[in-house]
Amino acid sequence: MIYYVNASAARDGNGSKDMPFKHINDAAKVAVAGDEVVVAPGIYREYVNPINAGTKDARITYRSEEPLGAVITGAEKVGGWTQYEGNVWTVTVDNGVFGDYNPYTTYVCGDWYFAPTVRHTGSVFLGDLMMYETVTLEECIEGAVEPHSWVPEDSKYKWFTKQDGDKTVLYANFQGKNPNEEDVQISVRRNCFMPSKTGVGYITVSGFLITKAATTWAPPASYQDGMIGPHWSKGWIIEDCEISNSKCCGISLGKYRDPENDMYFYHKHVKSPTQMERDAVCRGQYHGWLKERVGSHIIRRCHVHHCEQTGIVGRMGGVFSTIEDCHIHHCCESQQLGGAETAGIKLHAAIDVTIRRNHIHHSILGVWLDWEAQGARISQNLMHDNMRPEYSEPAEGAMFSGDVFIEVGHGPTLIDNNVLLSRTGIVIPSQGIACVHNLVLGSFGLINSGVDSVINGQREPRYTPYHIRHRTEVAGFMTILHGDDRIYNNIFIQHYPITDPEKTPADNDYQVVGTAPFDIFPSYDEWIAQFNFEKEPQMRELGLAHFGHLPVWVEGNAYFGGATVCKHETKKYENTEDQITVEFTDQDGVCTLKTNVYDFLADFRDGIITSDTLGKAFEPEQRFENPDGSTITFDADFFGDHRGIDCIPGPFAEGKDSFKLF
Repeated sequence: MIYYVNASAARDGNGSKDMPFKHINDAAKVAVAGDEVVVAPGIYREYVNPINAGTKDARITYRSEEPLGAVITGAEKVGGWTQYEGNVWTVTVDNGVFGDYNPYTTYVCGDWYFAPTVRHTGSVFLGDLMMYETVTLEECIEGAVEPHSWVPEDSKYKWFTKQDGDKTVLYANFQGKNPNEEDVQISVRRNCFMPSKTGVGYITVSGFLITKAATTWAPPASYQDGMIGPHWSKGWIIEDCEISNSKCCGISLGKYRDPENDMYFYHKHVKSPTQMERDAVCRGQYHGWLKERVGSHIIRRCHVHHCEQTGIVGRMGGVFSTIEDCHIHHCCESQQLGGAETAGIKLHAAIDVTIRRNHIHHSILGVWLDWEAQGARISQNLMHDNMRPEYSEPAEGAMFSGDVFIEVGHGPTLIDNNVLLSRTGIVIPSQGIACVHNLVLGSFGLINSGVDSVINGQREPRYTPYHIRHRTEVAGFMTILHGDDRIYNNIFIQHYPITDPEKTPADNDYQVVGTAPFDIFPSYDEWIAQFNFEKEPQMRELGLAHFGHLPVWVEGNAYFGGATVCKHETKKYENTEDQITVEFTDQDGVCTLKTNVYDFLADFRDGIITSDTLGKAFEPEQRFENPDGSTITFDADFFGDHRGIDCIPGPFAEGKDSFKLF
């Protein structure tokens, strides 16, 4: 059955081609497995709440008839502004328009939110600019540049709100523009396209522009909403969509609401927030967190941008998913929100998740995989400018910046064939990481740190789970020992100047590029020697070994511009004499990398890396392999081009002086 929707229809119809529905949600109430909903171009100011699930063999498909022609928005136009003072105008909105959710009385707050709780989930938009909220009317009137903003000129556009009985009063500084002559909207709905219940699986959403929703903060142990998402179900496809201007998250692959663990720390404070994360994992299994019921989503060819928490978020609900060929940028750039859940992509428990061929830039972090990135693979991505501009001051509660951040996981986690151009390349307070065939201009960070705390004079380990191989069931918990990393066939270039030589690899803004931070870990031979005894050891005799560093493997890398070399590496190429240049440009979406590094690589080659080369991550005893358990052979480069019998380091099979990346 095909249902038709057209916002411009003369009147509500029955969903036929001659008498289409005017609202997508009308179709969402009746569409069942195998049905298609075709949506004509137009603006749909509504919340779409799919009722029925599709099946693996008979999906429910929602398709914009014209690519990006159908716009689903959480915002409403607001006219009737009156001038208040100078550039500031005011308007009053009856609270009845908000129903049971008023974004102008609801604050952005919750677990792992570190910024002051002063911002509302609502927003005022001038065109597609999400204006900056102020705490006082005086700040709104002043309209000064925000020192924390990554886009200072935008930050002069301010708004302020207060309640007056059953009305919301808005003030906005339009910097000389007349709002009655501009496109001014306010967000009024929390979501755009998301089931209100769990288990509504096998839905395809194709070709929509989804924008301007009043989403809430999405911490990992609580319900995570976004403008669009599957809400704890299986088998969604979100493709060819543009998703922008969410107050918090754009796409949510995240967690259901558990009444017994919903913002537990924020409301009660009596257990540590890390304990709430462990509770969420274990309770999730009670609530159906199984491969057969949750995850296996596909996000492809989507343009996700200007979301103030994350472009894509997800705790547990995104397992076994693929995020590919997306353009993700300008996430958390206003710096009005701050906390431990901000990035272009921020996933907890990214079990067997593949993130490939994406272009991710100008976000506070590129990809952040937190806890249980077991079987995750970050491959063939371009990341750049994921770093705070020098002119911007650090905001209260803001995270550090970088391209890839893997936190407190046990692996195996793969980072391969990427072009990583930001000042900080790879941050790994974690273990079981393999970095293979990347070009890295930034540093490693949080080596041997960023995990445990010292409380009451004693170390408090952060135990995190590992899982049955390629499943969600928990196999065990363990603190992070650090090490167990593989660094093969990368190119490291000290591209950015070292302005603070006192920084160490334990810092998240360490500036020195290369593999020397791994010197603190043993080689495999050194590590295994601890367990070679002439007689059977007593359990207690091995305590130092059981809680000591794990070994690392480093081979086949090339180092330029002063990038440092791990003491364990025997086969390597190092060039400290020549001036290496790297120039990246992005002209209207055409991304070009120019470099002379291959002029100096000479004849250095190394062998083809495979899953057998990398072996098994220590704690889960799982190979660095495909989700189906098959062997990975790293014979395809950033572009998918074939490497030969032996290969050069870095993400490209062939060395040239110029590469068109996208």
